[in-house]
Amino acid sequence: MSRLLLTTNQNQNELAASTKHEGIRVGEIIAYRAWRGIAPGWLRRREDRLYSMLMSDYAWHPDEPASGDVQVHGIYSFRYVIKSIADYGYDLALRGPIIFGKIKIWGEVVEHEAGYRSEFAKIVSLDYGYPELLEKFRKIYKVN
Repeated sequence: MSRLLLTTNQNQNELAASTKHEGIRVGEIIAYRAWRGIAPGWLRRREDRLYSMLMSDYAWHPDEPASGDVQVHGIYSFRYVIKSIADYGYDLALRGPIIFGKIKIWGEVVEHEAGYRSEFAKIVSLDYGYPELLEKFRKIYKVN
């Protein structure tokens, strides 16, 4: 992870920790993100799970929401559709196939310029990526 990304995330975390909660409540929000279609080489535990792009040991499980403490990290997502690594916007040395899709997010949500950091998320659809993996993961996660 680049030093700039670490600094940016640290600044966002510090800001989130110091921000007063205004008590605003909304329903679920639809957002977009990408996953690794295959676990990193050193983590070849489960080939039937999608993995986070940045937290490479974090697997998304089909029958439970992804979760994270927004004061620390949370579940990151984008406000607008992403279809490619260029849209994703991170300078990562990515290996393996990538799947792009839609999630619903809820719980405590911190809004950022390009998207959100949420307490909970669940995959709604898997839309772009390697066709053979799209079909495989659509069945596993029971989405279109």
